[in-house]
Amino acid sequence: MIDQDTQAAWVPEAEDGEDIPLSTRLSIADTLTLGNAICGFMAVYFTTTGVLIPHLTGNEDGGMARHSAATAVILMLLASIFDLFDGLVARKLRSSAMGAELDNLSDLISFGLAPAYFVVVWGMVADDAHQRVSAVAAVVVLLAVVLRLARFSCVQLRDGIFQGMPSPFGALTVVSIVLLELPFIPTLLAIVGVAWLMVSRVEYPKPRGRLAVAMLSWIVLSMGLLAAWAFDAPGGELLLQTGCALQVVLGAVIPLFATARRVNTFRDNRREARAAQLP
Repeated sequence: MIDQDTQAAWVPEAEDGEDIPLSTRLSIADTLTLGNAICGFMAVYFTTTGVLIPHLTGNEDGGMARHSAATAVILMLLASIFDLFDGLVARKLRSSAMGAELDNLSDLISFGLAPAYFVVVWGMVADDAHQRVSAVAAVVVLLAVVLRLARFSCVQLRDGIFQGMPSPFGALTVVSIVLLELPFIPTLLAIVGVAWLMVSRVEYPKPRGRLAVAMLSWIVLSMGLLAAWAFDAPGGELLLQTGCALQVVLGAVIPLFATARRVNTFRDNRREARAAQLP
């Protein structure tokens, strides 16, 4: 996600014949953002070549499909690391005038298209899934990310919070729901629920300081769980299911804490207002 506090001011376009302004040249933060986009595209590639095509051609190999699916999700996790660090680097070194636009476009690929495509392929290869209904759910996820990114670009919020579930967190939650291999209807409802949270007004904290370290640690741990599952390590599937369940629980619990905090703040404000009115 873009951190509006780190966006550099846009400078006027150069006149004809002038050199390209320095502010429109790629910065280190922009390079990390492009890494985010590459990871999203490669996640789609591995989902197609390792999961979808073998299914369509009848050359399915459970190990190959598992390895490719794990690789695709690991790439989405890696994209979220790039997304986390480009904001940190931009705060330290500043980004170019293209930084905000590059961030939005990269997020759309890695956290909109890639997870939505993952849902589509799941609807085609899973035994109890319905392809057309799954495609509708995928469209809902994609549109939720598009709307969220568009809203984020034009809405000013107070420092330190996101409005709605951040798209990287939402994408990883959607993928976790699919990997849990629950019955079709609960999976579908959970995916649509995550899409709703992304466009909701529920407040989420921005990953800074200790929260950023905790998020990075969770991402690295998730990569390890996926690798254990991909290589069929002892207990790897159980570990993956546990990690996916924790991701989904976090997605459900954070809004509850946010709602409880807003309710408590509202009550405290009412008490203070009543106390101020007393003689």
